[in-house]
Parts: sequence; structure tokens; C-alpha cells
Amino acid sequence: MRRRGVTVILGALLTALLAYGVFAAPVPYVVLGPGPTVDTLGQDNGEDVIQISGIDTSTSAGQLRLTTVGVRPNVGLREAVAGWLSDSEAVVPYDAIYPPGETREEVEERNAEDFAASQTSAETAALRQLGYPVQVLVRAVTPDGPSVGLLQVDDVVTSVDGTPVSSATQLTELVRAEPVGATLTVGYTRDDEPGSTEITTRATDGGPPRIGIEITEDQPHPFELTIDLDEIGGPSAGLMFALGIIDKIETTDLTGGKIIAGTGTIDHEGNVGAIGGIPQKLVGARSAGAVAFLVPESNCAEAVANAVPDLPLLRVATLDEALTALEDLRGGREPTLCDGG
Repeated sequence: MRRRGVTVILGALLTALLAYGVFAAPVPYVVLGPGPTVDTLGQDNGEDVIQISGIDTSTSAGQLRLTTVGVRPNVGLREAVAGWLSDSEAVVPYDAIYPPGETREEVEERNAEDFAASQTSAETAALRQLGYPVQVLVRAVTPDGPSVGLLQVDDVVTSVDGTPVSSATQLTELVRAEPVGATLTVGYTRDDEPGSTEITTRATDGGPPRIGIEITEDQPHPFELTIDLDEIGGPSAGLMFALGIIDKIETTDLTGGKIIAGTGTIDHEGNVGAIGGIPQKLVGARSAGAVAFLVPESNCAEAVANAVPDLPLLRVATLDEALTALEDLRGGREPTLCDGG
């Protein structure tokens, strides 16, 4: 009887160990959960997230919090099951986050590059909103090209056939919109004096029409602007950075003294783009005390499907719309909300 009891105990222990091993064994999934939120008007590691010098800046009574998603790789079956059962976490295939052929380090490096690019786009969009337009400058004139004797280095190209030029990409598109051999009226500023000239486009080896200049962008402004935030990746903080810059430079407190969270990419023109991880970001925002959440228009359906209590979802497609939504909140009016469509 004693021997049989020992056998039963050993069998139960062995079964438990095997079960533990199964649940602890890694599975090809990662768990996504709410990540940290950061006030773009506040500090990180003792330094202002948005640093501006050369002009007076304002202080907000509220917060503009960017939201993130936490990623847990190398999870076991136990953690995966817990994630599947959780209301605030998601379990996705490992390859969806770390594609085959790329190491985790390479993915994280790309995310860091996207994050840096989002800061640049946020600065450009915010400065445009504040009245500091992008200038397209002539960096070089191609020898024997169609612009020789017509445009010069450091000329600011201002228009093509009457259409204002607001970016290098737009200038290229305007030139290519007409066939090779078309004559374009190109407006420019030289030494602060406006002028215009007619340039006939050419092509090389069957390529697109060109006017024979190399261009670059500049956005003059009378102050220094830096965004200092580490250990966050991806492009989705662009909108909240842009709003933070505007809040610090303008005298109006965009927050109205409230905690506003949000997400969304932003391009140089101020268009707000879709992001991933909306369910987790909403949970993180509510935990941070947010009273409203700025949602990219293209993410509205997902946001509505994963809404959390007492967190209105404000639909925005552009930086202008985000500013209008915040103005409505301050004024006691109902902003445009996500309707799930």
C-alpha cells in the first residue's frame, strides 16, 4: 500500500512537471498589451520631450499623451492563453511583428527610424500650421539643362503654371504632369524679389520630363526645435508631437486643462494616417486618465469595436481637424466622433 501511494504521488508529480513544461514551452506568438503613454508637453528622464529655444513658450494646464503598444515576444503557452482570454491584450503570430528573414534587432532598428521620421513630419506639419511654410530651393542647376540661365542656386521655387509649390514632391509632380517638351511658367523668389520664367521640359533616355534642377527643402523659423524621446518606435506618435509643438508655441492651451490622448501618423502636409494597436492604446489612454482620444479616421471602426468606458473617440483626418476637435472640447461643444463607419 505504501509502495502504491509513492507510485501515485510520483505519477502525479511527473504529470504536473510535464504539464508545466507544456505551458512554459515557447509558442510562435507574441502578446500585445497597453504600452506606456507619454505627455508630449511634459518631461522624459528629466528633460522636456519637446524642447524649444529662441522664443517664449507657453505652459499647458493639461496633457497631450501619445500612446504605445507593449510587445512581449518569446511567450509560453500559459501567457498566450492568458492573452487570448484578456480584454486588454492581443495574441498575434510572431511573424506578424518580426517578419521572416529579419532579426528582432533589424525590426527594432526600422521602428526607430520610423519614429525619427515621424518627428520630422510632425515638426514640418506643425510649423506649417504656425505660419512657417516649406520652401523648395534650387540646390544645383544641371549643366546644359533647360534651366541654365533661367534659375540659379538658392532660388526659391514658388509656383508652376500658377499652382503654388509647397513641397519638393509637389514640384516634381507638377513638372511631370505635362508631357516632355511642354513649356512651364515657373515662379521663383531670388534675393527676396519675386520673378518668373518659362522653362521647356526635357527627358533623358525616355525618362520623365525634367526642368534640369536639383532641389531641397527648407523651412525657416526663428527658433530651435528638438524632440527628445527614446525607447519608443514606429510612426504613430506624429499627430501628438505636432499638437505638442503647436501648444508650446501658441498661447492657447489646446488641452483646456484636460488629459487628451491620441495616436496617428502625420505627413508633411498634416494628413493623419492609420496605425496599429488601437485596442491596446485605448486601454493605456484610459489608465492614464485621458478624457478623450484622437483617432485617425481610418481607424474609427476598429476603435468603436474596442471602445472603453468614458473615453470619447474623436475622429480626425488632418491636423486641422484635430485642432478643431480640441477647440470644440474647450468650448463645450461635441467634437466629431467616430461612428464605426
